[in-house]
Amino acid sequence: MQVQNLFDVKGKVVLVTGGGRGVGEMIAAGYVANGAKVYISSRDAKACEATAAGLTKSGPGECIAIPGDLAKFDECVKLVKEIEKREKVLHVLVNNSGATWGEPLANYPDQAWSKLLTLNVQRVFTLTQKLLPLLQAGAKQDGVGRIINIGSINGEAVPGLETYAYSASKAALHQLSKHLASQLGPSITVNTLALGPFRSKMMAATLQSHEADIAGALPMQTIGSPEDVAAACLWLSGKGGKWVTGTVVPIDGGSLVASKGKL
Repeated sequence: MQVQNLFDVKGKVVLVTGGGRGVGEMIAAGYVANGAKVYISSRDAKACEATAAGLTKSGPGECIAIPGDLAKFDECVKLVKEIEKREKVLHVLVNNSGATWGEPLANYPDQAWSKLLTLNVQRVFTLTQKLLPLLQAGAKQDGVGRIINIGSINGEAVPGLETYAYSASKAALHQLSKHLASQLGPSITVNTLALGPFRSKMMAATLQSHEADIAGALPMQTIGSPEDVAAACLWLSGKGGKWVTGTVVPIDGGSLVASKGKL
């Protein structure tokens, strides 16, 4: 029961959506640094390719970019077909692609709901459904397949910001993950990470203006680091996480128990 064996992902095939930057890049970097073969996909082809090249150079694993707009059903199908051409198995699927939208209640647009519910929830289901044969093949090879959905503390507690469609979509994602977990066991685990504030494009403007206040409201007094989210993914992907499914794990510096302010 050595630590390195409990978290070992060497040689595993992983897909991280939204892996071109931000939290997705942090997660992909953690897998590559521990010897996994990682596919990343995001709408920004230039960022996706640059991240893949940089992570592969750092090694010892490998990172391969397959850019695509995963809000679109056809692009999800295309991504799956590309992976099927290259791999016979998929050991880990990390559904990280997502978007947010903040606007006052009186002006909150209908299109925000369509955009966020499609990308943040529906396409997670689409990719899970289409990649299921590869995940099941990976489970036969490795013992258990893994799906990790990247949720948010805003899906667990009401946020202070007016991000109505975002918080609702993340709450829906958390429930979807539990539902999938109930159906896909014992061959595949499905878990959600409810993230607090990390340095991402989504959080950039907010942190630029309010980082001190946000960090100060947390019990841990800091914004999340790449190691924080990568470590959680490695745990859920390794032997140490094989009996964990249907859970929502807060990776949030104590956001959900903070009493000094509302994020």
